[in-house]
Amino acid sequence: MVTAQVRVRQRSKKPKLHVGDRLDQPTFHARYEAMPRGVHAQLIGGIVFMPSPMKKPHGKFNILLSRWLGEYEEATPGTEALAGATEILGSDSEPESDACLLILPEYGGQTRQNDKGYIEGAPEWIAEIADTTESFDLRSKKRDYEKAGVREYVVVALRSKKVHFFRRKRGKLKEAAADSDGIDRSAVFPGLWLDPAALLRRDSKRLMAVLRLGLASPELATFVAELAEKKSAGNDG
Repeated sequence: MVTAQVRVRQRSKKPKLHVGDRLDQPTFHARYEAMPRGVHAQLIGGIVFMPSPMKKPHGKFNILLSRWLGEYEEATPGTEALAGATEILGSDSEPESDACLLILPEYGGQTRQNDKGYIEGAPEWIAEIADTTESFDLRSKKRDYEKAGVREYVVVALRSKKVHFFRRKRGKLKEAAADSDGIDRSAVFPGLWLDPAALLRRDSKRLMAVLRLGLASPELATFVAELAEKKSAGNDG
């Protein structure tokens, strides 16, 4: 029988992660799992990054964004919203996004959950809240998300007070403007309507009111029916 003490000794044999290490994803993952609880690290473009502790503004935006995504998930069977989940994207990429929205694999989505509970593959929609990491999120992370096949990417830049929307076009994540009324309407998740101005000022009532207009749209009803058909076709197969 392997005791807890033996397991601790086994973990300690693996080299620790250090910022700037150049590793492949399997090596990074093994070392990351051996690190003490509470340590956060990401592999972006084959390089190890270890984020600074989360500050209060970041945490408050994270809660608001998670609530917004959670309401969409509840209204849209076949989708799943996650916060701070590890995503294994490829041989040199294992980030932890602030928030993501995905289509479940049985409904035709492009991710799967491996036997250890980690996401493999790119969620369809990812968001990052950028405070001190704005340049990193808009460049290095964006490149990894683009390469992996993320279809929509949102960066909430707190210092510059701007929400960046990127949509996949010809294999690239290209920045796009919100609609003429200032609302960003997802092309991947019909009914996922975001008021960026309300998000930046943390106006939860306005943010959720705009989302609920999207949830009442015929486009969402059509999307829900399409997802149900894909699941039924998969079960029949």
